[in-house]
Amino acid sequence: MRRVLVLGGTGWLGREIAQRAVAEGADVTCLARGESGAVPDSAHLVRADRLSPEAYDEVTGEWDDVVELSHDPQLVGPALDALASRAAHWTLVSSVSVYSRNDETDADESAAVVEPLDVSEYADAKVAAERISLEHLGDRLLIARPGLVVGPGDPSDRFGYWLARFSRMGPALIPTTAHRFVQAIDVSDLASWIERAGRDHLTGVVNAVGEVVPMSEFLRAAATVAGHDGELVEVEDEVLLARDVHYWAGPRSLPLWLPLSDAAFAQRSGAAYVASGGIRRSLHETLSRVHADELARGIDRLRRSGLTASDEQDVLRASR
Repeated sequence: MRRVLVLGGTGWLGREIAQRAVAEGADVTCLARGESGAVPDSAHLVRADRLSPEAYDEVTGEWDDVVELSHDPQLVGPALDALASRAAHWTLVSSVSVYSRNDETDADESAAVVEPLDVSEYADAKVAAERISLEHLGDRLLIARPGLVVGPGDPSDRFGYWLARFSRMGPALIPTTAHRFVQAIDVSDLASWIERAGRDHLTGVVNAVGEVVPMSEFLRAAATVAGHDGELVEVEDEVLLARDVHYWAGPRSLPLWLPLSDAAFAQRSGAAYVASGGIRRSLHETLSRVHADELARGIDRLRRSGLTASDEQDVLRASR
């Protein structure tokens, strides 16, 4: 029986990966503090603080695949020291955020990455994790660089914001959509590909990204799925920024909205992902999954990304 170790496995993507590996018949161990949730049925949880020198004492023996989700150098390095010599294959989940430029449409895995000068920065830390992993593992390493990961349970609230917003009626504030795009990969598709890549010993670097969709098409599709029939009010960037509305994510943001200078961030080449067997379910199916999840979790709940209803109304009034 294949032995798979997920360094994590109780959080969002990690749990999906562990669940897929269990479904494929693997003996799955998740090493985590166990504070983000439960591991899937039939998976084993080893509770450990990865900052502890004894963190890996209980994960003994050889591993067919190890999946690393962290980008923290304090966690990545010790895991490699403890486990790399006992792993037949290793998957590091990195990010397309590592690339130094976001103005090259359809750029592939050969594009330049940032120099990791400050590992307190997300992109720098991911590059540092990639490089130290490559030093330890060589041709046993898969570096998966996902783009925007979406789906039920997404803790970032970026993609789901729009389904929740369109589930309320009335005019909806959106950014100007010309020359803007959305490129999202469903968390279940990503987890399935990572699990299969481990079984197949896929190595190298792969941008695990979804199809490129014009932002206007994405917003119309989200509104249709949510049953919204109100006006979509496009507001210019300058007005949004003047009203302290933020790009991309976080409080008081319009999620997935990027500066036009960074539009190619959502237009990465996914050719290698598709060629390696990566699945991209339809946008409609992912939107439907997320809409159902948002309704279950509560469309008016506090969320990590987006505008509150009152903030949205303030910006709409100021723009007219």
